Amino acid sequence: MTAPDQEAPVLQHQVVGNAMQMVVCTLQPGQVLFAEAGKFLFRSGDVTMETRLSQPATQGQGGGGMGGLLRGALEVGKRLAAGESFAFQHFTTRGGDGLVALAGVLPGELRAIEVQPGQTWMAEKDAFVGAEGTVRFDVAFSGLRTGFAGGEGFLLEKFTSTAGGTLFLAGAGNFIDINPAEYGGRLYVDTGCIVAFDGDRIRYSVERVGGLDRAGLMNAAFGGEGLTQATLEGDGQVILQSMTIDALAKALAKNAGAGDRKTGAGLGGIFSGSAD
Repeated sequence: MTAPDQEAPVLQHQVVGNAMQMVVCTLQPGQVLFAEAGKFLFRSGDVTMETRLSQPATQGQGGGGMGGLLRGALEVGKRLAAGESFAFQHFTTRGGDGLVALAGVLPGELRAIEVQPGQTWMAEKDAFVGAEGTVRFDVAFSGLRTGFAGGEGFLLEKFTSTAGGTLFLAGAGNFIDINPAEYGGRLYVDTGCIVAFDGDRIRYSVERVGGLDRAGLMNAAFGGEGLTQATLEGDGQVILQSMTIDALAKALAKNAGAGDRKTGAGLGGIFSGSAD
């Protein structure tokens, strides 16, 4: 453990790759890295992996008895509602520096964010990859009206830290950083394009696309964006992604079996020729 008058060591890490990025972390004795189940890639032999229902930042806070069980069940329930895994994987090193690699599940970028003491970061569900043990993961409800209107925006992931720590988020496609204050103070965004934003300096809401006139109805019916869009206001960092999970799923579904249709493989290869 780190002495009270010593600063905790910074989590050393390196983001590797282009189209499908990963993060390789170097753990030092006393450091804890936790990740969503399914995001682990590899670890060195001196790193211990343990699966738990709780996260490091909340261990010892639940108390014992029925109250502790209820709080633990509530935490698990919120994670499941946000589309996250039932449990977390905890990584520690027994001796010297140990390697742990994590990654998202979609082709795209991965971002390391330094959560400052007392700071809040918000992210769309499924963005969480892993974090230092000093970072607390929670689920924020954006409100029934906002949530049912925005779809993806109903549940947001919330990250805080009292001591500061490193957070890893992943998304689809390429990332772009934008500050709404540099563009009139407001951004309108497809809710599926949001990766994360500074929760202390950015206000988030969902608005209807256009009015109930002809232009608004045309946008809703044929614009491909639905009836609503997210609004981000304030002076702070916003991270957006170039691909939405919904668009990727639709593209894959539309093209499923396209190769078989072109080559005749779907008919058992009777009429198929070269695939070139």
